[in-house]
Amino acid sequence: MGVTLPPVLAIDAGNSKTDVALLAPDGSVLATGRAGGFQPPRTGVAAAVDVLAEALASAGVRAGGGAGPVAEHVSACLANADFPVEERLLADEIARRGWGRATAVRNDTFALLRAGLPTGAAPRGVAVVCGAGINCVGMTPDGRTARFPAVGRISGDWGGGGGLAEEALWCAARAEDGRGADTELARALPARLGHASMASLIEALHLGEVPAGRRHELTPVLFEVAAAGDPVALSLVHRQAEEVVAMAVVALDRLGLLDEEVPVVLGGGVLTARHPRLDERIASGLAERAPRARITVVTAPPVLGAALLGLDAVGAPAPVHGKLRAHFG
Repeated sequence: MGVTLPPVLAIDAGNSKTDVALLAPDGSVLATGRAGGFQPPRTGVAAAVDVLAEALASAGVRAGGGAGPVAEHVSACLANADFPVEERLLADEIARRGWGRATAVRNDTFALLRAGLPTGAAPRGVAVVCGAGINCVGMTPDGRTARFPAVGRISGDWGGGGGLAEEALWCAARAEDGRGADTELARALPARLGHASMASLIEALHLGEVPAGRRHELTPVLFEVAAAGDPVALSLVHRQAEEVVAMAVVALDRLGLLDEEVPVVLGGGVLTARHPRLDERIASGLAERAPRARITVVTAPPVLGAALLGLDAVGAPAPVHGKLRAHFG
């Protein structure tokens, strides 16, 4: 007689953190764990998957080393899985570890999309994530998908928290030295990081005296200055909204959903912060170009989406999905 395994091991791995959840057949969560960031372009595939193993270990799940599978299905939604070849390489490495009897790897934006779709509904819609960077995916019940490479400016991307901070610094530097229009950013950005001027901040950034992680503090400053009516800051917020709308509309159009009533799911730190100027611009842009789209903002942990995709794969009924959603709020 074979051993009955938990149906799903869900993994959501981002650039800064990795979360895992092991599910019982009724949708309850048996164990959760967390580890550091998942960055295969920097560390290599095997070392990146080692981080997933650390998350499993932190959940008290013994995996690998001949221990046998811990779940029927591994549903892994991973940052930096931007091309099919990357998904295949990562899936092969995870399968080699023997954590599940079957393994599926997707880009982590699919986790956001699945988390934003109704329980029991056929998966149909588009998601845009705007955190450190920006990405968009879409899917239909027949398995068709729409996606973007989303590997930076070389793939046409602009925006996300990192892009906004960089652009705000550019505008502030030019404002202070006279090459650009005046903006309160020239005073607010250095003040946030403890400097008296942009010149001082630029020097500190160049010499590595400001930890790289502190740059993310500049994005909320941009939104604060924009909310006060600063034209330069507001133009960047509007540009970010236009990028979100453009990605969503193109994905909807590729899937033939532009004229249908479908969810457009928004997530990531920039979009879940609910900045009024950004929200209003996104809503008006979608109303004009995709008037039947329904905006949904997801704040639940992304591992929920990976788990729901796993339950889809094993044919779990709607009540099981509902119990899982209740656990993650």
